[in-house]
Amino acid sequence: MGAVRNYALVTAAYWAFTLTDGALRMLVLLHFHALGYSPVQLAFLFLFYEFFGVVTNLVGGWIAAQMGLRVTLLGGLALQVVALVMLSLLDPHWARGASVAYVMAAQALSGIAKDLTKMSAKSAIKVLVPEGASSSLFKWVAVLTGSKNALKGAGFFLGGFLLAALGFRPALWAMAGALAVILVGATLTLPRELGRAKSKSRFSQVFSPNREVNVLSAARFFLFGARDVWFVVGVPVFLSTNLGWGFTRVGGFLALWVVGYGVIQSVAPGLIGRWTGGRAPQGLAAQALALLLAATMAIVALMLGAGVAPSIVILGGLATFGVVFAVNSSVHSYLILAYADGDKVAMNVGFYYMANAGGRLVGTLLSGLLYQSMGLSGCLWASVAFALAAGGFSLLLPHRETNLRLTEMKAEGSAD
Repeated sequence: MGAVRNYALVTAAYWAFTLTDGALRMLVLLHFHALGYSPVQLAFLFLFYEFFGVVTNLVGGWIAAQMGLRVTLLGGLALQVVALVMLSLLDPHWARGASVAYVMAAQALSGIAKDLTKMSAKSAIKVLVPEGASSSLFKWVAVLTGSKNALKGAGFFLGGFLLAALGFRPALWAMAGALAVILVGATLTLPRELGRAKSKSRFSQVFSPNREVNVLSAARFFLFGARDVWFVVGVPVFLSTNLGWGFTRVGGFLALWVVGYGVIQSVAPGLIGRWTGGRAPQGLAAQALALLLAATMAIVALMLGAGVAPSIVILGGLATFGVVFAVNSSVHSYLILAYADGDKVAMNVGFYYMANAGGRLVGTLLSGLLYQSMGLSGCLWASVAFALAAGGFSLLLPHRETNLRLTEMKAEGSAD
């Protein structure tokens, strides 16, 4: 019963954090867009969030091994509370440059918090499940990762709703208070030795010498760049500015997109199994899906340039993108398990997620720069280029069979 109780506590903490993380992104984006911030300035608001996500993914597993997962989980929750309170203290009378720098610093704390919490929650499940209970491990991980995207999408809607209903500062206070309650509960109840390694690991071990892991990580970098180059700034600002959508409607659309992405991802193993005759996917599947993603975005960009109704292009095109992207992401999540060294799985996966965060970082910056200089079409064509690069690196992946079961894809099919 102790393991079930601890799993419930870890899951509750992760769920609460995921809601606030998605809501905070919408709050910041929509609030500062309404204040007249340019697309480049909006992108810079999230730059440190993504940059420190890269750093945290690189060293987070090593820190947890030294200090235990309880420390990193509680640290992530505490940093998010600090980030929310810090943002609520922003003075609207400050100069634009000072405001941008202040928000970037708060977002840096939130970026560190996000990846500490994510890494801790996912790793804790492995620690809590008894050795050899593979079916239980699969079920528990599937519950956690399968719910993450739905809650992230709900967070987008929550952020837009809170901004419209309460305003910027009260919304931040409400989220900080709710998360502080979760933090106190986790502090009082989680075991102190949760996830602490019996032997120390060298810091140099966080870098992967495995060629297959490195190639897949490069493909992952460009795959997530292909998403965030339009998702972070381009589409939300376009919906608000060009289509006249309000805060709640923009947040609701992005929420539905992320929730739908999660649903497709959860059934991706069954879809791929039909294509492969039940066999696990190989590098060729990642290549084909990346090229299909590039073709999808090229069609969307061409239709938008041809004057087709933007609402139809955005809603239909990005829905198609979400389906292909979700399946592609699931293939990657399977392959990293297949390629990882048996005694260094955590380090290999950490390196892989560092590349994931790096793609989001570059995509975030380019989303603002390209939207301001070239409009939404510039973001869409950049997405095409990133997807082609992901397909190019996927050409270097081996096509041999692996020993992992196809159903394991479900357990590791997380969004970011």
